[in-house]
Amino acid sequence: MGLADYFALDEHDTDVGTELVAGVTTFLTMSYIVVVNPAILSNAIQIDGVSANRTFQMIAVVTLVAAGTATLVMALYANRPFAQAPGLGLNAFFAFTVVLGLGIPWQTALAAVVVEGIIFIVLTAVGAREYIIKLFPEPVKLSVGAGIGLFLAIIGLEEMRVVVGDPATFLTFSPVFASDPVAVVSVVGLFLTLALYARDVPGSIVVGIVATSLMGYAASAMGYTAYAAEKATELYGVTLQSPVPLAPDAPITYNAASYDISPLAGAFITGLQNVEGVSFALIVFTFFFVDFFDTAGTLVGVGQAGGFLDEDGNLPDVDKPLMADAVGTTVGGMLGTSTVTTYIESATGVEEGGRTGLTALVVAVLFFASLAVVPLAVAVPTYASHLVLVVVGVIMLSNVAEIAWDDVTFAVPAALTVLVMPFTFSIAYGLAAGIVSYPLVKAAVGEVDDVHVGQWVLAALFVLYFYVRTSGVLSAAV
Repeated sequence: MGLADYFALDEHDTDVGTELVAGVTTFLTMSYIVVVNPAILSNAIQIDGVSANRTFQMIAVVTLVAAGTATLVMALYANRPFAQAPGLGLNAFFAFTVVLGLGIPWQTALAAVVVEGIIFIVLTAVGAREYIIKLFPEPVKLSVGAGIGLFLAIIGLEEMRVVVGDPATFLTFSPVFASDPVAVVSVVGLFLTLALYARDVPGSIVVGIVATSLMGYAASAMGYTAYAAEKATELYGVTLQSPVPLAPDAPITYNAASYDISPLAGAFITGLQNVEGVSFALIVFTFFFVDFFDTAGTLVGVGQAGGFLDEDGNLPDVDKPLMADAVGTTVGGMLGTSTVTTYIESATGVEEGGRTGLTALVVAVLFFASLAVVPLAVAVPTYASHLVLVVVGVIMLSNVAEIAWDDVTFAVPAALTVLVMPFTFSIAYGLAAGIVSYPLVKAAVGEVDDVHVGQWVLAALFVLYFYVRTSGVLSAAV
């Protein structure tokens, strides 16, 4: 059986070439995690007798293995073009809140990730996760894609240094734009990519990434350097993304010791021996809640962008990508990394035409191939890969056209989902805003009979989550 038959390419109206390009696009867009994940987790994971540099390298290896394994399951079992890796936000919660903030041993935090993954496997196997996702109100399902689009666009524009942090307005246009080669090269690359996309050039996103990278390397060779973040703060009081080199040096140099991940793999077993009931349960609950709704929102939003949803706004056979996500989280925790989740950057491959697991297979192979050499992602400046998020963000905003804005019971939850998601930098929080507001608005206009009892339960669970997450209960329980 060939690739076309195994992945049913004809049935999904695609071909091998399109899927390959889509896979490369997704990999280039999300592979920054190979560097970012160890940079975050190495703050919390400190191994006796192991240097900080080697710990960083080991986490990088674990990141590649976990991402490759999880995405391979997505490809071969779920046959969906979704890529997976340790999730941003979840890794920061693991490192800075659970380990450094609450003083939980990192081994115990890994145990919480494994337990969360096992719970996910069980819930997915019995159909509970699929049932919960089907409870999402229709306006929330229709607005998730647009919310993710705005979320992606803000992330991309910040990394491109087009917008910067400002203490008064939170975000503002960079006051040093014309003096910052990173911003100039990024914007040139952005408009080049948009022009190629508008012309329906095959592989336009990959071409844009490569062209922007080459421009950055050329500018670096001519002696240009990124505008210093410290200088921007001193002169204008703004916060630039830093560091952002025009031509990055590879921060990961592999040696034989880097591949010995035994101090990380299996460390969760030690963590299980140091569990304190209440605090451990609250940590598992928090990991569980954020991962569940991040994944659910990503599957619905990217599924909408790819035209995968049925007439009710549901993703057919959603249990399969959910199971791939659950297995990825469990394997990742066992290997020594924080929660693995489905990446919203998968939308870039979908926009390039990726429709099947062959796209995910390409991503998985590239993650595994990166084990043999310095990660391919390191050669691509983050501003070059992140400009693609702006392109995809623009495209995904078209999803709001499907929302019945003249119906207040649709408009309120849809608008809150779209707005809260980018402003809180969380897919889960955007879903929360829509899910909590939907039954309240329905009740207010006398249409309470339209609200399923499960939707009230979901809203109540979100209220409980925010109480646990923000009231100090978690800290008090430790």
